[in-house]
Amino acid sequence: MNTATVLARIQELGAISEDSACLTRTFGSGAMVKASQLIAGWMQEAGLLTRIDNIGNVRGRRVSKNPAARTLILGSHYDTVVNAGKFDGPLGILMALEVVSAINIELPFHIEVVAFSDEEGVRYHTTYLGSKVLTGAFDPSLLSLKDAAGITLGDAIQLMGGCTEQLLHDKIPADQWLGYFEIHIEQGPVLYEKHIPLAIVTAIAGQQRSQLIFKGMAGHAGTVPMEMRQDALCCASECILIIEQWAVQHRDQVLATVGTLQVVHGASNVIPGEVVCSLDLRSADPDMLRKTHVELAAQLADVCEKRKISFEWNIVQETAPVICDPELSTLLERSIPAAERVKLVSGAGHDAVAVSAIAPVCMLFVRCFKGISHHPQEDVEVADIEVVLEVARSFILQLI
Repeated sequence: MNTATVLARIQELGAISEDSACLTRTFGSGAMVKASQLIAGWMQEAGLLTRIDNIGNVRGRRVSKNPAARTLILGSHYDTVVNAGKFDGPLGILMALEVVSAINIELPFHIEVVAFSDEEGVRYHTTYLGSKVLTGAFDPSLLSLKDAAGITLGDAIQLMGGCTEQLLHDKIPADQWLGYFEIHIEQGPVLYEKHIPLAIVTAIAGQQRSQLIFKGMAGHAGTVPMEMRQDALCCASECILIIEQWAVQHRDQVLATVGTLQVVHGASNVIPGEVVCSLDLRSADPDMLRKTHVELAAQLADVCEKRKISFEWNIVQETAPVICDPELSTLLERSIPAAERVKLVSGAGHDAVAVSAIAPVCMLFVRCFKGISHHPQEDVEVADIEVVLEVARSFILQLI
């Protein structure tokens, strides 16, 4: 297997961006379409039956001669966050393609390498569009979602050449799945600090993404006395610190992040009258996720009441924690030397979350430089890629 090919393709794909100043490749963009065509070309070079489906997933299939064969899916995503690194997502696609290309024996199951079109959810703020179509879980009501420019998801699909009426026909039925295997950078520092190249993922944390809205009263910055103000930003700031304090107190069980903050009609000489912020809660324990929501909602509501600020907590998206399949994970474990066997819970979401609803899933983490991810400094060592490629090959052959 050729690590040089993997790295060269990482660089080539990383040069395709909708922003000349950094790597940004969001769903439905011209950059995404160009990237999909490049990936499709590599799949065709590998001798796979290749197509781009209606949501933009690039799919390369190797067909077994076994008439009763089910399908093993390997893949990851090729969309990115804004100002992204080159390895988050594409590494899993290109390593899967390299492994499949290197297996030159007849297999009793089909293999399909899938490059998912939207895992990050940047443009329409809903994740796993690509994997939801593949599993048949896509909700047609999502087609009416609008991006910041007012373009609906349905329009974006049509503009990139997809047909919204055919989305439900792009699924792989549940009884045809053998399983799903994803390789992904860790996106955290554990492997880097332990000097270990890879880890088996045992579970993926559940997530709750919400929009918090604080409404007070805008006013003149020079005429409203401090004690008479209904400052939505000061209220939001106090609430954000409460969220941080809760997560610090329960650091082994939950993570909480306020990643966006918008002062509506903000100006330097205006008391903020409305503030909107995001809240991302994550935990591998569903009970802890629910408890965090209930406790924080009560505490934030109390702060808002004291400050005479109205408060809304709108849940945008929820995903339950996922336990990786024990049998598939055991096969992965057998492919790794005993001294290097590390097991981790993923705090980040992956397409395996959507797939887990209908098929067994397993994952490998690859060590990344200082645990950096969602940043241009993402990097992976050549030696680690070599190790993971061999483990992945051994895993697939154990399924025979």
